[in-house]
Amino acid sequence: MYIIRDIMSCKPGKVGEIVKKFKGINPVMERLGYKPARILTDVSGEQFWTAVFELEAPTLDAFRDMEAAVMAEKDAQDAMAGYHDLVTAGRREIFKLEA
Repeated sequence: MYIIRDIMSCKPGKVGEIVKKFKGINPVMERLGYKPARILTDVSGEQFWTAVFELEAPTLDAFRDMEAAVMAEKDAQDAMAGYHDLVTAGRREIFKLEA
């Protein structure tokens, strides 16, 4: 099992807007038969205004397939439209779940 985290550093005051966009992805994921993502925001940390979209996938190939299937859906595209205007940087972390 893999844990995949898309971590977005948002512009000041824009975390709520990116969370709303992330929440728009979960119904698409569920409709396609995938487990919905967890959505997290920072309470404190090195970088304020951080939002995380965290997924689980059994394999990296399954993750790539899920990502392609979800983002091919118009509802997901609409939900994420303009998200680049809300963030200053982003990164992806991929972890293999060991126990």
